[in-house]
Amino acid sequence: MGQEVTVWVPATTANLGSGFDCLGAALDFGNRFHFALRAGGEPLIIQGATVAGENLAYRAFALVYERLGQAVPAVTLTLALEVPLARGLGSSATAIVAGLRAAHYFLGEPLPDSQVLAWGVGLEGHPDNVVPAWWGGCRLTCGECVTAIPWHRDIIPVLAIPEFELSTAAARAVLPSHVPYRDAVANLGALGCLLQGLHQGSPELLRAGLQDHLHQPYRRGLIPGYDLVERAALAAGAYGVVISGAGPTLLALTAPREAQGVAQAMVQAWAGVGVQATARIAQVCERGAQVTAG
Repeated sequence: MGQEVTVWVPATTANLGSGFDCLGAALDFGNRFHFALRAGGEPLIIQGATVAGENLAYRAFALVYERLGQAVPAVTLTLALEVPLARGLGSSATAIVAGLRAAHYFLGEPLPDSQVLAWGVGLEGHPDNVVPAWWGGCRLTCGECVTAIPWHRDIIPVLAIPEFELSTAAARAVLPSHVPYRDAVANLGALGCLLQGLHQGSPELLRAGLQDHLHQPYRRGLIPGYDLVERAALAAGAYGVVISGAGPTLLALTAPREAQGVAQAMVQAWAGVGVQATARIAQVCERGAQVTAG
């Protein structure tokens, strides 16, 4: 294989309400990582990097070599990042997938993708961002089983991205170790409605399916203005509002004709409580990570 490779990895939105830790979708923007091998010198030289991007991308890169019993080569890593950090849009998953894909490319791709991806899930701790970042589309993961979930073309993801960060560790810390039996059953029903709603484009099923009982009731208090933003989006025509990943980005699903109004309403609602935010009307990206030589 060549001595340089570029890996583009899409942003992701995970959970989608009731799909906690098992459901995620790739989005139509992402991060670009360029890896150039060197004969020696410093193990890692960073260009245009952030701390999170450089650490995770290089850790994942080195992991593949180590698992295959190979010496980790010196590398120059250049990053062009479009996914904001600590916003619930899969920035860490982009770094992990990029490092894995680059190393696997340089080593001649001796393993099935599923094996390398499993190492990435181990690094991330859960599959809902890493799996769609690798494969693209909307993906449901249960253990080693991964399946594509059809996403109706008339369901538009609208992202409201606030200026503040929220770490995944902080969002995990507020979750209880146990939930009531009735909440677990309610979430099973909601997930079934969500999957059918995404497939059929049914507003009624989506409204039911976006109601989560496992993580959102505990995390919404970490996001200032959550209730106001949710009410504004629903009033503008959204089917529902959920936390994207661990947050603080909020995701609304809506019809195409309502998308612009929903986006504006969410940003304005946050501005009303002194939070600056930007909106992005996105699309689900059917392609996952792209590897290009040179």
